[in-house]
Amino acid sequence: MCFPILNTIIISRLCLLLALPFIASAALAHGEKMHHDMTSPDSLAISVRFDQTGRLWRVRLNQGFIEVSHSTDLAKSFSTPVRVNPEGQKITAHGELRPKLAIGSKGEVYVTWMQNLPARFSGHIWFARSIDGGKHFEQPYVVHQDRAEISHAFEELIVSADGKVTMVWLDARDAVKAMQEGKKTSGGSVYYATSSDRGKTFQPEKKLADGSCECCRIAMTNKPDGTPVAMWRHVFAGNERDHMMAEVPSSASQPAVIKRATYGRWKIDGCPHHGAALASGGEGQDWWGYHMAWFDGGNDANGQSAGLYYARMDGVAWASSPAKKFAGSKNLAGHPALLSMGENVYLVWRESEAKTQKILGKYSDDGGRNWSEPKLLAETTGKADYPQLLNRDKQVYLAWQTAQEGLRLIAW
Repeated sequence: MCFPILNTIIISRLCLLLALPFIASAALAHGEKMHHDMTSPDSLAISVRFDQTGRLWRVRLNQGFIEVSHSTDLAKSFSTPVRVNPEGQKITAHGELRPKLAIGSKGEVYVTWMQNLPARFSGHIWFARSIDGGKHFEQPYVVHQDRAEISHAFEELIVSADGKVTMVWLDARDAVKAMQEGKKTSGGSVYYATSSDRGKTFQPEKKLADGSCECCRIAMTNKPDGTPVAMWRHVFAGNERDHMMAEVPSSASQPAVIKRATYGRWKIDGCPHHGAALASGGEGQDWWGYHMAWFDGGNDANGQSAGLYYARMDGVAWASSPAKKFAGSKNLAGHPALLSMGENVYLVWRESEAKTQKILGKYSDDGGRNWSEPKLLAETTGKADYPQLLNRDKQVYLAWQTAQEGLRLIAW
């Protein structure tokens, strides 16, 4: 896995090494560490969500099984975990690739994960649902109809207010086909599938875009009308690894319109394993677009331009505001999370200093135009997951899983 480090020359070489198997095996390279079997019962790579009643839901990997549990006391204790997959699998739960969780408007609990297949860097994306409040899960199934032993991974899951379930993921099928035909290709593809029957079935998948970076997480949010919007790291001409955005089409016949969202023009011959964060800007009739946060490695040899950036995207004109740098690369700042409620916007990220992992945050009360000074929200001396932001009854929480303290909810 590649991490943001000060010397961009070093990171380019590291990520290039990760990209070589992609060429050799005609499959998307996620990095060797992204595909080992995380058998630890306390894997740090979890996903959490609040439901409409205020219960906190958690999905995690435990000894080859996906488990779901809930808490009614803000993560102080959890219910007995419910197994989702009846048979154990080799499953990835690490870094940017982890089980995902979404909650429907009627209390449905939706879960996805990636099963590792025998071929190197290959996987299938599984889906399961519970329509009885998480008491039990129906038989899981593979969402995509393409069952080739190639890479289907880095899925993201979201539910609209009308109950429509949308999944978006990174897919190798078109890159593999191009290689088989002797054609040059850059990156992979972004595919999506939707369900209008509460996850009972999904429509056949459709392509959203070509040219995605191979192994950065996808960020998603909903417009006020429920339209899902995705943001991903893209491979532009000259190996520039900026970001694209697109609304997921409402029907299979509707073409996808993709727009460039960031303009750092970071050139790197490999995937940095460093996805963006995305949140809707404004609510209802006051909606104006999107908040975006992302890591950019910069192109200078000393790494001074590397770091985390924030910008607003006009959702009508599809034009981005000038990017604002809010954290440098000195302490490995990375993996931001965003949450917005009207004009109030919350932004957090992780940093590492010596043996200490820290979560810092900034706050804006004017829609991201101006920001507070960074604030230390939490720290630990052991291993730690990436931060997540949650909202319950307009109270914002930082959710952070660490090896020493477990899952903590920290009110902001």
